Amino acid sequence: MTVTEQLSALDQILAHGDLTSLFQPIVCLSERRVLGYEALTRGPSNSPLHSPVTLFATARHSGRLSELEIACRRRICARFQELGLDGRLFINVSPESLLEPAHQPGRTLQVLQAFGISPDRVVIELTEHAPTEDVALLQNALHHYRAMGFSIALDDLGAGYSSLRLWSELRPDYVKIDRHFIDGIHRDAVKREFVGSILQIAKASRAQVIAEGIEQEEELQVLAEMGVDLVQGYLIARPEANPPRDVQLPARDNPRAFVADDSRDLDALLNPQDAVDQNTPIADVLDAFQAQANLNSLAVLDEHDQPVGIVHRHSLSEALLKPFATDLFARKPISRLMSRDFLAVERRQSLQQVSRLLTSRARQRIEEDFIIVQDGRYRGLGRVIDVLKLITELKIQQARYANPLTLLPGNVPIQQCLGRLLQHGRAAAICYVDIDSFKPFNDLYGYAKGDEVLLCLAQCLSQRVDPARDFVGHIGGDDFMLVLGSTDWRARLNGLLEDFQGQCRRFYCREHLDAGCFIAHDRLGQRREYPLLSLSVGVVNLAADAGAHLDASRLAALASDAKRHAKAIPGYSLHVIDAP
Repeated sequence: MTVTEQLSALDQILAHGDLTSLFQPIVCLSERRVLGYEALTRGPSNSPLHSPVTLFATARHSGRLSELEIACRRRICARFQELGLDGRLFINVSPESLLEPAHQPGRTLQVLQAFGISPDRVVIELTEHAPTEDVALLQNALHHYRAMGFSIALDDLGAGYSSLRLWSELRPDYVKIDRHFIDGIHRDAVKREFVGSILQIAKASRAQVIAEGIEQEEELQVLAEMGVDLVQGYLIARPEANPPRDVQLPARDNPRAFVADDSRDLDALLNPQDAVDQNTPIADVLDAFQAQANLNSLAVLDEHDQPVGIVHRHSLSEALLKPFATDLFARKPISRLMSRDFLAVERRQSLQQVSRLLTSRARQRIEEDFIIVQDGRYRGLGRVIDVLKLITELKIQQARYANPLTLLPGNVPIQQCLGRLLQHGRAAAICYVDIDSFKPFNDLYGYAKGDEVLLCLAQCLSQRVDPARDFVGHIGGDDFMLVLGSTDWRARLNGLLEDFQGQCRRFYCREHLDAGCFIAHDRLGQRREYPLLSLSVGVVNLAADAGAHLDASRLAALASDAKRHAKAIPGYSLHVIDAP
């Protein structure tokens, strides 16, 4: 298609407003509800500009990007209002369109007002396709948006030309992680580190993180474990002209239960506090707080016993301190003063999951409570301070039994892990990992270099595990234990052998590296030739429910036996046995 034909097609689209609006839900995992919808635009189905990539590129090159985006917003708002969608509306805005001479400030607000949409429901989502040099001008434009009541989101974090700088300069309310870092995150330790860093920065900057492009249940599971609470992607719902009001999230399994020490449920934290109906008069709620001095919060429920809000003692007191407030509000329903910004967690979620959700919330105060539900129905309240106390106890216990060099879990957590594995009857590969020729290497190169080798192996092991399903521990010395619940454990182990072989080259002197061996004293004090470091891995293949007659000690002994068979094979070796 020629440029002239593209420009002609664009003229037709702008003249007739022939655009289609699609909406993709953005879901809050902790509350299992739709937070809002990202609006997406397509050109006419029979047009060469049907693809949004081609459509917006043509408008950009012809200097009509701002004009096209206003036409998109007009169509989006009309359709959003026509569908009667709840929640927030995320609208994409290209930063360069704000800097075009044709851009007219205030047009977006006029469009919203025309369709009766409040600006506090709208999130301006910056999508960066080209370098934005004039950050100061862009910052002024976004301050203008904020002054009108809009929220700001930064899209495709990590993919743009200057997205990190924009985050620092603009301090958005939401940050959307580019799908490249979400794709296969359950198999990629580097991507998990990236997302973990983003969560830390978001916490410091009081921004909420949205993970987009989720297509696999394993990706969703890992993100939820890490504390990402807002998600979107094909796994949840595709962009549609008639999007769903509710979404069916995958059933919450906890595959970490047999490997992690955070698998306890929330029963220890559950306070079965009575809740109030959303139509309860405010005066009655105030009486309830006055009658119970230790009552910090009350959940507010709808007719289906599902939480719709929460009332905190301090917030209610502040609201009623204003002149005549008590008289004005006394007979009004509590729904008028309740907070809709609350955290609701499923009763079967782990303590660590809840801790991550709490710490990811910029507005969660330590003296406030959160809501505990079971299948969406209210069960009670939990205290933030109790979560922090239990997490602290877990951290102290983990540190007590961690290996002092690698900080990996030591023998006590390893035995506990194997015990949980057998108790739950899960299929897994129990792997005993040992370094060949390590003692003579340690004697020749020194303990400091030997420690570097152990740390290198610990890192290789950690990068090859899926944090949602696997476990890695340090037995002691050059002995490590892996419990792999992933079905692709053979590929993970082969990758481990390759990783360690490549990483080890930096530990030898050039002479030994070229010779492929080194000379050192054996246990009898005799000088002998040793091959370069390699790994021997003994594996016990445990089928589901096959460990009914095993205990943790016997399972560990089987893995040790498999390792001894592997060590009898020169060089990198893998020996697999089936559990009896």
